[in-house]
Amino acid sequence: MIANPQYSQKMTAEEYLEWEAKQELRHEYIDGEIVAMTGGTIPHNDIALNFYTSLRPHLRQRGCRVNVSDVKVQANKNSRYFYPDLVVSCDTQDLQSRDFIQHPKVIVEVLSPGTASYDRTKKLKYYRQIPSLQEYVLVESEEIAVEIYHRGEGKMWYYYAYTDRDAIALESIEFECPIELLYEGVSFDRELEQNRY
Repeated sequence: MIANPQYSQKMTAEEYLEWEAKQELRHEYIDGEIVAMTGGTIPHNDIALNFYTSLRPHLRQRGCRVNVSDVKVQANKNSRYFYPDLVVSCDTQDLQSRDFIQHPKVIVEVLSPGTASYDRTKKLKYYRQIPSLQEYVLVESEEIAVEIYHRGEGKMWYYYAYTDRDAIALESIEFECPIELLYEGVSFDRELEQNRY
């Protein structure tokens, strides 16, 4: 999803949560700033749903939950709330939560040309600060490509890149699937692909 700064007036986290609960559209909250979320493309949506469909049966038997883009993640109690494309949590508090996820294990963002840079830089920085987060997954929507950042020891994060005919692996939840499954039914812009060669 594309985020656009919208409101010049800053809010506290409490004001944001109260205000956001009454809004028709979704807004992220970053250090007092309100950022409006706009809609994604059909490929973006299809990829997110394919990923969700693959994860859900695997996670149900492990006592975990996976949610799609309408669920907030609290990245920092008093300063940051995001709406990732998918979030996985196995924490008992999150399994009963009705407002937002506080202890995500995996966060997935489906990239679009307008959000790719932000998701790879600022969101990566913010998400890495969540103590429970084990993996941050970036899924391209314009080509078959997945990047996974996996938490190592201390401040170390490992980077894995996947492309055609690879099987992606999320170690923290013991999940593996062919990358093509995430792109099932997705049409790419053929003109864009031809211009690359």
